Amino acid sequence: MLKRSDSISLNFGTPEDSPRTSSDFEEIHYPHASTTASRTTGWPGEKEELPLHFMGEETARRRITRTPGGNGVYDTHVDAPTEYDDEGKDVYAKMRASKVPVSSGRPRRPPPPPATTISEFIHQNLEHIPPIVYTLLSCWTRFHKIGHAPNVVWDEAHFGKFGSHYLKREFYFDVHPPLGKMLVGLAGLLAGYDGSYEFKSGEKYPDNVPYVAMRVMMAMFGVALVPLGWYTAVELGMSWRACHLVALMVLLDVGWLCISRFILLDSMLLFFTFTTVFCLTKFHNQQYQSFSFDWWLWLAMTGYSIGCVTSVKWVGLFVTALVGLYTIEDLWDKFGDLKMSARDQCWHWGARILCLIILPILVYMASFKMHFLILNHSGPGDAQMSSLFQANLVGNDFASSPLEVAFGSKLTLKNVGYGGGLLHSHVQTFPVGSGQQQVTCYHYKDSNNDWVVLPRWDEPPYDPDGEIRFLKDGDVIRLNHVPTTRNLHSHTVPAPVTKLNHEVSCYGNETIGDDKDYWVVEVVDDLKSREKPDRIHSLTTRMRFRHKVLGCYLRAANAILPQWGFKQVEVSCDNENNPRDAHTYWNVESHWNDRLPPGNAKHYKSPFLRDFWHLNVAMMTSNNALIPDPDKEDILASKPFDWPFLRLGLRMCGWGDNQTKYYLLGTPIIWWGGTISLILSLVVLLVYLMRLQRKYVDMEPREWDHFLYVGKIAFLGWFLHFFPFLIMGRVTYIHHYLPTLYFSVLMLAHLIDHFAFTSRRLSNQTKWIVFWVWVTAIVVTFWWWKGVAFGIDGPINDHWGLHWRKTWNIYNI
Repeated sequence: MLKRSDSISLNFGTPEDSPRTSSDFEEIHYPHASTTASRTTGWPGEKEELPLHFMGEETARRRITRTPGGNGVYDTHVDAPTEYDDEGKDVYAKMRASKVPVSSGRPRRPPPPPATTISEFIHQNLEHIPPIVYTLLSCWTRFHKIGHAPNVVWDEAHFGKFGSHYLKREFYFDVHPPLGKMLVGLAGLLAGYDGSYEFKSGEKYPDNVPYVAMRVMMAMFGVALVPLGWYTAVELGMSWRACHLVALMVLLDVGWLCISRFILLDSMLLFFTFTTVFCLTKFHNQQYQSFSFDWWLWLAMTGYSIGCVTSVKWVGLFVTALVGLYTIEDLWDKFGDLKMSARDQCWHWGARILCLIILPILVYMASFKMHFLILNHSGPGDAQMSSLFQANLVGNDFASSPLEVAFGSKLTLKNVGYGGGLLHSHVQTFPVGSGQQQVTCYHYKDSNNDWVVLPRWDEPPYDPDGEIRFLKDGDVIRLNHVPTTRNLHSHTVPAPVTKLNHEVSCYGNETIGDDKDYWVVEVVDDLKSREKPDRIHSLTTRMRFRHKVLGCYLRAANAILPQWGFKQVEVSCDNENNPRDAHTYWNVESHWNDRLPPGNAKHYKSPFLRDFWHLNVAMMTSNNALIPDPDKEDILASKPFDWPFLRLGLRMCGWGDNQTKYYLLGTPIIWWGGTISLILSLVVLLVYLMRLQRKYVDMEPREWDHFLYVGKIAFLGWFLHFFPFLIMGRVTYIHHYLPTLYFSVLMLAHLIDHFAFTSRRLSNQTKWIVFWVWVTAIVVTFWWWKGVAFGIDGPINDHWGLHWRKTWNIYNI
């Protein structure tokens, strides 16, 4: 016990011998340009990170100093509030905006001071020299011998032709969105191409087609993949060795190289896929400063890139799903942050909705608006669009057609359902069912689409010199096929595809028929009138045709006939009376009647949103119709499980001895290594989780967050790009795997980085050995296979050593 005389000395102030002065809180010392060690940032306890190019392995692994407490937690932000236990009582403190930064991705470092000398500027930007070198090498690989094959290679026959349509401003139809094809047309315009060439497959390019210049412009997108790969690896927080591996794999994969050297959409699809992932990683690294300019910039750029990639091909929806999953996880984490106010929560939700939903949709719609503005002339794809849309195309005579339809009028009937075609018949008969003349729906203009409106058999025959009798709601008519003079007919025979419906055929002639040729006209509405019109108007009146005897309705959905029906759309008579079924709606498209006055173009205006929706549904319908034909072997097609281990490649052109041959096949070491890394990543994750459950500490918290973050981006990106092809019914080819490959490359580099380049157990010499083994393997395999991308001349059997798998159809065996 202390006695009263005992004294206790307490000092609550700063020791007198403390060396700290007020200047410690006022001055921030910037390092000199020649400093190569870690530099003081001016914030207590934090070191400024060196550029990536100068990081050692230990620094690259940890990226940030530990907290003095020695608990293994990385102190990544000096403003992070001190943890305390308030037993759930301090509600107001919890609602304050959290300043805890993101714990994965590229580590933050304060910006260096402005350079005052050239040497200081060079020193601050040394980390950009490797991607510059790789970009120059990418220019060589993409441009070398790019014009060596002077003939139309593979799908240049399609996309070169679409570019020609833009230059001639002719409307066409394709299953892909228009942005990529507009860029092909722009490349042709810049190269001086006039759009006159038809791009027939395998045909030699004439002298007036600047195909080399057009290929070079398309290859520029392939060139940009390499620096994007490098900087994405940097933003993902990989070490500099892993960044080199990513750049090398993107540079030297012969699959990416080959597909980038022709007039195709794939180089643009890959480019915008890469930019979406890059922008997402940039945005992730701005999460510590929400709503700053950089935060908004990279969030908006992510949304803009999503809009671009989906505007090239719908495969871009897969990387959109990756961004969506990232956003869901991010918002869920923020929802669990009790220190974030409700106002900030709403701002985060609003920002994502604006930049990741509304902005991409606007970009996507803008590409179609440009598409419609440029293609304002009638072309081969008119029939895929609505009749009103076609009436506004230059060179189309719909607007001059008579407005009101009468008996004796020759006309074509357009199915109003999305993706609907023109009522069509031809001399071929059904090989099943009644054996009568086929009736189908056809998407192209043809004289076999022409029909004449005639009265019933029990009425006086049509008199071309008699009184004009206009077609009205409720009239019973016959539709006579002009080329064959047979009548539109239905009976109780099941339809060939839709068995529950009745077959629709053509039967009899101008003098022979029965009451099963009768159809009752039922008006649905008129697009230019709020009230149901008394008379049928061309283009604007939507109507249904009910069979007089059977009571069924003439219908053309999306059922496709077999090869004997030329893969055209089945027309049947539907027993179900569904007044809202647009596939039972028809309108008069072309209309000829010399006894009636011409129409007025002002009656025919089609709104953009309706045309936009109509075209997208037609694209979807046609894309789903691209199914493998069991009656025809497609030697170019492959299955999704053929891709990860390169079971099968693709001949992109003729394989004759005098032709330059291109074989779409990836660099084996890259494809096989990427696939193995994906499988290994699941095993590694399972082992780590089991060890974590047993309280083993293999990694510090920030390192674990970084491992999971990169792994999720790589694996989910791969899975979301690969799995949909397993459930698709359409025909698939190896080039569909090329966007998927990018994520396996990131996974491969990530695992090598994790187990080798940033490992504490390996010496620096061992890390160099691992690095150079991989570099050598990538370069050597590329050099061995470069011919399949640069072109192989002469007899293919003279080029030995390319048959690594028996399933590769490279040689003529």
